[in-house]
Amino acid sequence: MDRRDFLALSSAAAVSRPATNGGHPDSKLLMRPIPSSGETLPAIGLGTSGPFEVGTDESSRAPLRDVLAGFFDAGATLIDTSPMYSTAEAVLGDLLTAEQQAKAFLATKVWTPGSGAAAAQKGIEQMQRSMSLLKRDRVELMQVHNLVDVAVHLKTLARWKAEGKIKYIGVTHYTTSSYPDLIAIVEREKIDFVQFNYSVATREAERRLLPLCANKGVAVLVNRAFEDGNLFTRVQGKPLPPWAADFGARSWAQMFLKFVLAHPAVTCVIPATGKLRNVIDNVAAATGPLPTPKQLAQIVAASN
Repeated sequence: MDRRDFLALSSAAAVSRPATNGGHPDSKLLMRPIPSSGETLPAIGLGTSGPFEVGTDESSRAPLRDVLAGFFDAGATLIDTSPMYSTAEAVLGDLLTAEQQAKAFLATKVWTPGSGAAAAQKGIEQMQRSMSLLKRDRVELMQVHNLVDVAVHLKTLARWKAEGKIKYIGVTHYTTSSYPDLIAIVEREKIDFVQFNYSVATREAERRLLPLCANKGVAVLVNRAFEDGNLFTRVQGKPLPPWAADFGARSWAQMFLKFVLAHPAVTCVIPATGKLRNVIDNVAAATGPLPTPKQLAQIVAASN
């Protein structure tokens, strides 16, 4: 389902005025703290899997330049990428202006299998390449992608953090079946971030993982908040409920994102998009009030 059908419910000003946070000129962007440091982040970020995996032709890159301009103009900063996402790191590094680089909180990943010293060296070489592609001597967050060879890479990340090559370290996955492993890592390792899937349709993280992160002081990045677009298919043909306005949601996307942000353990949600109107709509979810428990139940019911 293409989001265009749903974004028609947002005002035209949201598309033409990216600096106004999607039509909320008087609203401040929701900021959430990173527990390990107290540094705050805008609660909506940008994923690069898919939309940023393009070639060098300007016709493919021009819309992404607009996305980045709208993203930063709206006050957002965190961009998540990975060497797993084919050309995304290189595209991002090429497109970010000097001003945007200064504002960006860049999160990338290490994704090499193996064991022992050889695996550690492969990871180091991959991370060095990522930094080169991103045109950075230092990135804000380095994560072990999908827990691949996690024990080896976490040792390297801890050393790099101590050396000042990275600011924060973390781990990622995108399936509920990975939760037991993520829980074990949060319980035993000293990490700053954990990234996993959570949405109005997939709420398993509410049982143990989200409360544990809050208790351990680990920041949470949420992926798959739209269930890879399947949430829009679920509500195809449905008008946005009038009560969505009570918590400032003016599109289904904003309602789905506000559902996720309503959990206090969530630090930042990172939906991927290659369209300006979508990124403006997404960032606007971090303005205005968040749903109450009663309204969260209404969102769940409306999304089925």
